[in-house]
Amino acid sequence: MRRLTVVALCAVVALVSALVTAEVLRVRGDEAERPGLNAFYTQPDGAADGAPGTLVKSESLTGTPVGARAWRVMYRSTDLNGAPVVVTGVVVTPLGPAPAAGRTVLAWGHPTTGAAQDCAPSRGFDPFLGIEGLRFLLDRGYTVVATDYAGMGTDGPDSYLVGKTAAHSVLDAVRAARAIPEAEAGSSVLLWGHSQGGQAALFAAENAATYAPELTVDGVAVAAPAADLTALMRTHLDDISGVTIGSYAFTAYAGVYGASLPGILTPAAQDVVPRMNQLCLLSNLQELHAMGQPLVGNFTTGDPTTTPPWSDLLARNSAGAIAFRAPLLVAQGRDDELVVPADTDAFVARERGLGMDVTYEQLPGASHATIAYLAIPALLTWLDRIGH
Repeated sequence: MRRLTVVALCAVVALVSALVTAEVLRVRGDEAERPGLNAFYTQPDGAADGAPGTLVKSESLTGTPVGARAWRVMYRSTDLNGAPVVVTGVVVTPLGPAPAAGRTVLAWGHPTTGAAQDCAPSRGFDPFLGIEGLRFLLDRGYTVVATDYAGMGTDGPDSYLVGKTAAHSVLDAVRAARAIPEAEAGSSVLLWGHSQGGQAALFAAENAATYAPELTVDGVAVAAPAADLTALMRTHLDDISGVTIGSYAFTAYAGVYGASLPGILTPAAQDVVPRMNQLCLLSNLQELHAMGQPLVGNFTTGDPTTTPPWSDLLARNSAGAIAFRAPLLVAQGRDDELVVPADTDAFVARERGLGMDVTYEQLPGASHATIAYLAIPALLTWLDRIGH
């Protein structure tokens, strides 16, 4: 009980720290001038040539959490069709001796930060700040890896809410961590994601056995996951969240699947959406909302949840159709206005209907922004239960 109380207090401290993230991201443009930063994200010739999960390059990071070392990485992956892509991210590992079998690797899937390259968390002034629960995970001896997802950080196809591409980015990040000898990463994997990252973690779990059979996924934890995209879009058809999410998602689906944006977006939306896609969510939230608010009620020409091919694409990129053997923790804030409780309730019921081992933690008072931090005590208790 005492440990959980301390954890809860630390989680609140972490939450307060997270509130400065917007200011950190606001100065990212200046920080892009840090010596060598842009050079790292520039792909060398032949960068995509090689097996998924192999390293293109890496560099040691400074300002790491106490008792840890870290690297910025560029690694190879594949998109949903198997085409080669290059992805970036960070790897963090605690100091000290590792178990004989190597450290368990915890792969973090970050929530929406945007879709443009410079919205990648690894480009941030503090690339560790947004990894929710990092201190506690390092203290447990895990090697933590955090992908930026394809299309962020460096050149690549847009992957916003494209489930399989995100899954590959997550799983190949684990492989990339294992390619760094000092990370001492083993083959046991835990997946932890929030919102967009919850979708990525779920798709990674659903695809791990076929895509990365050398890895063993021992647990999957998600906070307010963007699991059912049809329900998510239906909930926000006529509000600013729908415009913001839609600006990122519809653009990604048009590029990846060849769907026609004029087939779903109004002329006014077609004019504004390209500019919205250049803005990062936290650092440009006010500007995004100022651009998007006039589109509320005039964003789409029809209901994308019932209009082909968009309805099919939303369903195709919704998690929960494939059972996996690892235990699943789902955390949901009862005051979440983005991923609403009823949608997560339904998702949990479907997963249980597939015969899965699901632990459902519902936190009164937690919002979409705070749920992953406030769920850290439940996450650690659950990790104890599953033997990690």
